Amino acid sequence: MLVKVDFEAARLLGGFLRVLASKTPFDDFTNPDFYPPVNASRREIVSYFLVMVAMDHRLSRPGRPYEAIVDGRLYHGADLLYKLGSKKYAEDPGFFEAEKLSKVNVKDILEWLSVETGGRTVKPPDPEVRAELLRDLGVKLLKLYDGDPYAVIVDSANYLKKGVQGGFINILKTFKAYQDPVEKKNYLLAKFLERRRVLEIVDDHNKEVPVDNHLVRIAIRTGIIDVDPETLEAIALGVEFTEEKDVILRKTARIAYKEAARTANIDPFTLDDTLWSFGRKCCTRENPTCKHTCRTECAKTGGCNGGCPLAETCKAYKNPKYMVPEHNYTNTWWY
Repeated sequence: MLVKVDFEAARLLGGFLRVLASKTPFDDFTNPDFYPPVNASRREIVSYFLVMVAMDHRLSRPGRPYEAIVDGRLYHGADLLYKLGSKKYAEDPGFFEAEKLSKVNVKDILEWLSVETGGRTVKPPDPEVRAELLRDLGVKLLKLYDGDPYAVIVDSANYLKKGVQGGFINILKTFKAYQDPVEKKNYLLAKFLERRRVLEIVDDHNKEVPVDNHLVRIAIRTGIIDVDPETLEAIALGVEFTEEKDVILRKTARIAYKEAARTANIDPFTLDDTLWSFGRKCCTRENPTCKHTCRTECAKTGGCNGGCPLAETCKAYKNPKYMVPEHNYTNTWWY
């Protein structure tokens, strides 16, 4: 497997992403449909997001979309997860405290995250894994921080990374849910907590985009990372990737996006907002907008008027062989 960053392509893409980012609505993560209200305490905010991000992975599986109608509205994937998280917070805020987390079981997860919709029950995948991640979180918070999640922020001194083991990103690796080598959940949590003004980051140069499948797909299609022909074919055919190959792909994409963000002078967390929205609504796994009729949701991002805003610099737009879906690495709790 050979994967490398095309720095020239990354720098060129950065300019286009800067324009696209200017059209992406800013999210301060205070919408009560999904998150704690603005008057929530710092401890409550950290508790909520620490739990929700720990479980924010692989919600939809092939042929089994995680989506349901709640309160008269259709929610899909992460939106459904956070909608149910918000309802749980309103009904039982104590659930997010370490003592309760340390005793979470599979039944708790299924009762919380399952929804009756359209005459069927939508259930979250791998409830055993999600329960284990939350128990691990609760037990370690009790042992290391007397159950206070805000102590993690204090311990970090608002650094993302400091020295060998210091800083918020490294401290989170104590918890099983946050041990991804590419640190996707770690940086996603940092983004949430910075926007909620709980984590006041002092080392912005250490920010990275939280790389998931959407961002890898966009990186390959736009050509900011080059993959060898065999790897490209494996992605196109849906061959299952190993843990090592997944890490290589995502780390390379992270480097490429860092270069794009640096060139365009975009905060990596802001860039992540743009890329994630664009990947979910426009540059989708199947039927990307540039090859099919524009979707309403894509139009809202500015991704349709006059064609795809990245078309001029997109490798896949010019050469269909690069219009691959995301790489197949499903059974993971990293992202």
